[in-house]
Amino acid sequence: MQNITRRRLVSAGTAAAAGTLAAPSLALAQTRRWRMVTSWPKRLPGPGMSAERVAERINALSGGRLQIAVHAAGEIVPAFEVLDAVGGNVAEMGHTASFFWQGKEPAAVFYTTVPFGLTPTEHVAWVEAGGGQALWDELYQPFGVKPFMGGNTGVCMGGWFRREIKSLADMRGLKIRSLGLGGEVYRRLGATPQTTPPAEILTSLQSGVLDAAEFVGPGSDIALGLYRVAPLYYGPGFNKPNGTGECIVSLAAWEQLDAQLKAIVAHACATEASFALSEMERLNVEALAALTGQHRVQLGTFPADFVNAARKQAVDVLAELGARSDRARRVHASYTAFRERAGAWSRISLKAVLEAREG
Repeated sequence: MQNITRRRLVSAGTAAAAGTLAAPSLALAQTRRWRMVTSWPKRLPGPGMSAERVAERINALSGGRLQIAVHAAGEIVPAFEVLDAVGGNVAEMGHTASFFWQGKEPAAVFYTTVPFGLTPTEHVAWVEAGGGQALWDELYQPFGVKPFMGGNTGVCMGGWFRREIKSLADMRGLKIRSLGLGGEVYRRLGATPQTTPPAEILTSLQSGVLDAAEFVGPGSDIALGLYRVAPLYYGPGFNKPNGTGECIVSLAAWEQLDAQLKAIVAHACATEASFALSEMERLNVEALAALTGQHRVQLGTFPADFVNAARKQAVDVLAELGARSDRARRVHASYTAFRERAGAWSRISLKAVLEAREG
């Protein structure tokens, strides 16, 4: 009887040991390794760090079942080829901005920002609760990707200028780095917009290829060193009142995930969309103080005749975009209707509070 019991214990122990040895192998077999290509310089404050944090959250929440390797612009594909890379399964995931795809799908610009458009909180409300996400999914389906908000750089500045802007006339012939519909507004006002990748803005300003450049806000801009050659920093950022960064996932890779991993990816992106706004607010406060103090940057306000002319042009630009296709029409209609409704509340809430606070 004792020998039988001993044999059973040895047998059970052997089986347990085998199970223990098999468990890591099983976990290893279930691990997915994805590549995330981005449009940003490595670990750029703002969007570059949003990409890193999304990857870190997915790894942590999945217990290592889904591991994301983040690649800066140019490491695998150039900054403006992220959509094609993810849709073509060169990489499973990307972190970028939707207005880079204006030439492929005009309505994509609405999901980053449009001139005189939604503020960051209004934009999030439109996407998450105002029907924007369903239209976004439909818009990107032909490209083979699923989009998520994956960060936000908040309210942006008007940009860095090498010379003073005194009136609308000073925009004539100005070579400015400006993307999306803001660039088209500048073009109609006599400037020459350029689609310069972030990593090349400083050298383009130094060489004279650019006279001015808009990027994001102080928290990200300071890292690019633009103040060294263009010390005039103008606002308001009418051309980019919001700065949503997008995470895009290959539809082929997405459909291979189980329900839990899909939920983890979605949650990681949503968490970053919220956290990034808070983080950028802090970075902007600190960077603005450093720029105006340590680096002697001069803050400027765009002249009224320029802003008024830009507002009028923006109305026409948006209307023309909405007429480009049925998809563009529906996105434009949804966005502008939400902006009108949100504006009524923002005027008596945030705007009124800020005016009261300033006195």
